[in-house]
Amino acid sequence: MVLETREIGGADLEEAQERENREPRDFKPEYCNYRDEGCEYAKSCLECPFPQCIYDEPRGRQRWLKKARDKKIRKLYRTGKKVKELSGLFGVSPRTIQRALGGSESLENGS
Repeated sequence: MVLETREIGGADLEEAQERENREPRDFKPEYCNYRDEGCEYAKSCLECPFPQCIYDEPRGRQRWLKKARDKKIRKLYRTGKKVKELSGLFGVSPRTIQRALGGSESLENGS
């Protein structure tokens, strides 16, 4: 951004230059030095198994881990494990196991 001194007075020119220096510039991706180091789930962002980065959403990693845990709980429940066994195995309360199962399933098979 080039300012001409004849259009803007001395004080206004200094103020405009200070504002320009304070505002961060948004460079085009081609001009940024970006290292794709990936994360604990993929070696690089381009090899990531997720449709969207789990770190872009609030509590995204926590939500993903919870869904994976709940999937394991449902699988073990279908193999015959009881709610109390699962709660001890995963270190959560029986109510958490019931929520993971959908509530009514765990009450039918007994806790």
